Amino acid sequence: MTSIPTDPPAQDSGFALLKGLGKAEAYNHPTESIRLIETHISWVLLTGQYAYKIKKPVNFGFLDFSALAQREFFCHEELRLNQRLAASWYLDVVPITGSPAAPKMAGTGAAIEYAVKMRQFPCAQTLRESAECGQLSTDEIDQIASLVADFHHTVARTDDQSPYGSSQDIRYWFTENFIGIRPFLKSSGQVQQLAALQVWGDAEWHSKAALMQQRQQQGWVRECHGDLHLGNMTLVDGKVIPFDCIEFNPLLSWIDVMSEVAFLMNDLLRFGYEVYAYRFLNRYLQATGDYPGLALLRYYWVYRALVRAKIALLRASQNPEADGQLCAEYGLFADLAERFTQPGKAGLIIMHGFSGSGKSTLASQVAENIGALQIRSDIERKRLLGYTAQADTGSDLGTGIYSQEASRQTYRHLAVLAKGVLEAGFSVIVDAAFLNSEQREGFLQLAEDCQTPFIIIAVQAADETLCQRIRQRQGDASEATVAVLRQQQQAAEPLGEAEQRHTIAVDTERGDALERVLTQLGKICP
Repeated sequence: MTSIPTDPPAQDSGFALLKGLGKAEAYNHPTESIRLIETHISWVLLTGQYAYKIKKPVNFGFLDFSALAQREFFCHEELRLNQRLAASWYLDVVPITGSPAAPKMAGTGAAIEYAVKMRQFPCAQTLRESAECGQLSTDEIDQIASLVADFHHTVARTDDQSPYGSSQDIRYWFTENFIGIRPFLKSSGQVQQLAALQVWGDAEWHSKAALMQQRQQQGWVRECHGDLHLGNMTLVDGKVIPFDCIEFNPLLSWIDVMSEVAFLMNDLLRFGYEVYAYRFLNRYLQATGDYPGLALLRYYWVYRALVRAKIALLRASQNPEADGQLCAEYGLFADLAERFTQPGKAGLIIMHGFSGSGKSTLASQVAENIGALQIRSDIERKRLLGYTAQADTGSDLGTGIYSQEASRQTYRHLAVLAKGVLEAGFSVIVDAAFLNSEQREGFLQLAEDCQTPFIIIAVQAADETLCQRIRQRQGDASEATVAVLRQQQQAAEPLGEAEQRHTIAVDTERGDALERVLTQLGKICP
């Protein structure tokens, strides 16, 4: 937050306009103390009831606001795009009339500038500031995951005729970061680090270009938010509100949905919220089923870190007083990009236990803590057979989605998804009952084929607890009943001696179940 300039250079009409807009008489409504927020591409004036966003007359190549007509057009684009997520907050595009010395917001006569008019958020704090203070909560992460998944489901998407999202476009914007960053670097270490990132990016693109093109043709490139990080979200009455979509270049907003996911995860990882980053990713993927997109996630992680690094340097060039802080921010993002190029060793974990044993709850907690993907059979079974996760299919024992053939299809599908996750370089937890030895043998073979560690987490609880948990379930994808539990108990094939060597057994009635599993995993996969 900065103050309105009181002594702008006489030749600088932009600052002269800001000085004029710092006066209450420039507005047709009551104002409070007028405050200014400045970014590298815009000025935002906070008046109390309303906020007004003005685009700077700049041209950075990836955006061009140099002409008034362009700024007017992109103000209208900003309104259109942001009303998808924050309709009650983005209100109008208004002309600024009069003169720079005596402007009138939403006045009459010829426009000298344009502004996007918004309701001013009651609290200026963004989720970035909450993250910096250690105040983010799981409720906010769960809201974001649901909100982003729903948003990506409803927005416009590409087809094989679309001009957006080609693999060549993706490569161009990845490479453009190096062009924007290199002139600002001051040390040989920074130059070498950037060169190594470019070599990695070129190699990764060549190996993934066909997949990028395929996803564009399949409609995974969509008209997204484009700038979805914590600084562009706020909390109003307990509800997460994303704002400030990219409007200035459709090539940067028509992107693969996984690029959008990567941007937010990048921010969470940057602030040390590793568990929350994987909580968001797991919940998003469970909602969308886009596990194949994981193959591109690491590329987009690096790309997004480089974008933030470049912006830090651009801001430093505009604000010499903050040069030291912004250059440190560059280093943080450059190091994050380097970290993303170095994947850890992936492992395959399967759950084992009856309905009500706490498999899914424990699998979710473990996945978040070790940076793994939890694939839930209850969700994937329904998705595979054309149902939503919360649908009540009315299937009886051994019929409908729980028939033997449906179960065989489900486990085959789970294996395909798990293999994709492993090949993308991530550990995977397959969250299913695995009461049949043949089912378990198939996943042991998958682990051997992928040359990855194989672990069974065997979950148990007292029969009374199992029944109680099943009866109390609400809003869950599982349709298991106590009758299903009894059938499972009769048909279950116990773990064999060879399987026991891969097994971590845990009682979920104990309060330390998660800690015990994490400790044992650390011993098996240090």
